[in-house]
Amino acid sequence: MSERYVLDLQDLDAAQVALVGGKAAHLGGLSRIEGVRVPEGFCVTTDAFRRILRETPAVEDGIDRLERVDPDDGEAVRTLGEEVRRAIAGVPVPDALAARITEELDRFGEQAGWAVRSSATAEDMPSASFAGQHDTYLNVVGAAAVMRHVSRCWASLFTERAVAYRRSHGIDHRTVHMAVVVQRMVFPQAAGVLFTADPVTGDRKTAVVEAGFGLGEALVSGLVNPDVFTVRHGAVVARTIAAEEPAVRDPAAGGARETAADARRRERPTLTDAQAVRLVRIGRRIEERFGRPQDIEWCLADDGFHIVQSRPITTLFPVPVPVPVTADAPVLAPGSGPETGAHGNRVYVSVGHQQMMTDPMKALGLSVWQLTAMAPMHEAGGRLFVDVTGRLASPATRAGLLDVVGRGDPLVRDALETVLDREGFLPPPPEPPGAAPGGPAPGRAPAPLDADPAVVAELIERSRQSLATLEREIRTKTGPELFDFLLEAFREHKRFLRDPQSLRAVMAGMEATWWLNDNLRAWLGEKNAADTLTLSAPGNVTSEMGLALLDVADVIRPWPEVVAFLRGVEDDGFLDGLAELAGGPEARDAIEAYLGRYGMRCAGEIDITRPRWRERPAALVPLILDHVGNFEPGAAARRFEQGLRKAREKEREVLSRLRALPDGDRKADETRRMIDRVRAFIGYREYPKYAIVSRSYVYKQALLEEAGRLVRAGVLAQREDAFHLTFQELHEAVRTRRVDERLIRRREEEFRSYRALTPPRVLTSDGEALNGSYRRDDVPPGALAGLPVSAGTVEGRARVILDMADADLEAGDILVTVFTDPSWSPLFVGITGLVTEVGGLMTHGAVIAREYGLPAVVGVAAATRLIRDGQRIRVHGTDGYIELLD
Repeated sequence: MSERYVLDLQDLDAAQVALVGGKAAHLGGLSRIEGVRVPEGFCVTTDAFRRILRETPAVEDGIDRLERVDPDDGEAVRTLGEEVRRAIAGVPVPDALAARITEELDRFGEQAGWAVRSSATAEDMPSASFAGQHDTYLNVVGAAAVMRHVSRCWASLFTERAVAYRRSHGIDHRTVHMAVVVQRMVFPQAAGVLFTADPVTGDRKTAVVEAGFGLGEALVSGLVNPDVFTVRHGAVVARTIAAEEPAVRDPAAGGARETAADARRRERPTLTDAQAVRLVRIGRRIEERFGRPQDIEWCLADDGFHIVQSRPITTLFPVPVPVPVTADAPVLAPGSGPETGAHGNRVYVSVGHQQMMTDPMKALGLSVWQLTAMAPMHEAGGRLFVDVTGRLASPATRAGLLDVVGRGDPLVRDALETVLDREGFLPPPPEPPGAAPGGPAPGRAPAPLDADPAVVAELIERSRQSLATLEREIRTKTGPELFDFLLEAFREHKRFLRDPQSLRAVMAGMEATWWLNDNLRAWLGEKNAADTLTLSAPGNVTSEMGLALLDVADVIRPWPEVVAFLRGVEDDGFLDGLAELAGGPEARDAIEAYLGRYGMRCAGEIDITRPRWRERPAALVPLILDHVGNFEPGAAARRFEQGLRKAREKEREVLSRLRALPDGDRKADETRRMIDRVRAFIGYREYPKYAIVSRSYVYKQALLEEAGRLVRAGVLAQREDAFHLTFQELHEAVRTRRVDERLIRRREEEFRSYRALTPPRVLTSDGEALNGSYRRDDVPPGALAGLPVSAGTVEGRARVILDMADADLEAGDILVTVFTDPSWSPLFVGITGLVTEVGGLMTHGAVIAREYGLPAVVGVAAATRLIRDGQRIRVHGTDGYIELLD
């Protein structure tokens, strides 16, 4: 029997995870930290587990079947997992291994009991802790019992919860193996858990201690409430003392029992404040050793703390990297940089909440967006954030910042005001104050634009010419020359975004909308009057995109053979199959024409690594078929004309009512000018995004061509591997013909882990995640509060849709989702209302909801979890709340 089957804990470190599992590797590292006491013990390595697998065909067969089963088939997963567990538990520990375990137990001398604990190779990872997924047994007495519980730990690799957890994290069952830790039992006065960062808020400077008397097993299992100590800057700042009876466990079953004396101790805190502070100091040493916040299990015996486990806290949102990025500066790799701001306290606002795309982005998408954005953007958790510290700290710019973000998303404003209320958190005001993120520098506001359609026409033509030049010139660029060309193209991209006339046109439409809503409410008591006045505004490229797909459906509807063919589409090569069908050439031409204008769009389009409709045209097929079935011919033109008629009727009504007021002629004249202005410019609000995405698709095509060359040269395994490199890293790969394959695989794993994180609206350099709250008293009990962005009230069936590709809508449905970007617009023509978790008054979903006259409420926290798919709801788009009707 090789010595690799049993190793002393003190001989282990992080480099041996494959041999001893995550828990044992962490314990080995902990045992070498000065001032940290870890109970002595040893590890039965994964080599022993692999031997069991090799010598037990029933286990191998069971794992094969488990790998192939549908993960959504809960009954099959349970049955197969149980079969594998029984097969493992039924295998006797090999004699040679049993002898080594007995030898180790004897080496530690007389011992009342042992802790036998699972240590899987996919456990306690930075991206997946597997906390509570595998088994632990306490107070195990005698060598025979220890070996029995080693087998039980092996078998716990295939509990239903562990199998489901691996599936959710994309981890192959065959790649995970089980080691087992055997440690001396410590019978403590108290035990519990220490979080070196607040697990709720994410604050890295706040530690939370949960403590209970005895072994703490009941505490960890949730059977009793803990005493809770909150420690910040070396002092207890809050404590909650539990006052409930302790749980009693049967020691014969390997558990622990709390005595009457333990119960009497509940009358006082489990720890003193000094002990809680001392424990946190130990935790900070452990955190420093492992380089990230830790979830630490501890116990207190003879006034000394013993650490029995430490794992990373995987649910914390990372802190943004506080380094500015420009087209001329290097882009930091995702996840690189310090965990806390190096330049004092910082406050960051989520870009994804402004752009209506809160999913994580891959490295190439992040870096290209950073290189083309108007303001420096900082990466955290696969998302981008803007540093607003300077503007928030300065009295000269603070009010303007709060006003702008408050109009867009009141939850962001509330979160920023929470930071403002914390005395001493913000640095002294900068001199001079910086420019607004994504906007012009402070100073005299430019004169408002007249309602001249020629202004918008000129801006659009200028953008089209710039795009045509880009498409023409990029065709001749390859290799390193392409990347130099793209850097200059990014500067042109930013020049377009900064064009003063374009910014004035966008702001003219938005400010006119705000003016109409504010003044018509004051003068007439009208809420959100601009919602009707902007219906069918001209030149809105996003609302036109939704209506254009109705026209595509009109072409397809008369041809039953084409409709039947499309119902069977499963891949993106379907366009070629239309040619031989009656009506097929017409259908193909209509779809191709649509892709010619809108094929650069897709869900999550700010990330250039996302597949575009041109690349995945099958994504449009369910929408086309829904339109074929749910609408009559000519629906697009009728819908536009209906909106136009309602807007004109509303304008006449408003002006008539105003003229009847004191000073009514002046009010009516001002209102008419604002209506003219909003209708001239509000449609242009959507065009800059269309232009950005059009240019980005050209960049993507060129970069994919280079990635293809790297594949052919054997540098990359596949083109999409390039998406896990930053722009600069891909440039270097093209120049040197070398790529670190480990970097790509690590980025893949990071991206998977980021998908499980929910980005906050506001984040501080302490790591505190702030999402704000609605401070309202006008919402009925049980209703869900949100931001009213499109007036009206509608009742119907909620369709909770997380992926546009899964949309299956019927007439009268209300769409409930996390966020919508312009690519969702084709869905809007078939629904009667909209509810989103993310959004603001001027984000794309709100603008298009108003264009189509859909009652809409956005910024509804946890809407997709609180509203059931198929549930009847009532959307109050004027007042901003949702009623749940059944």
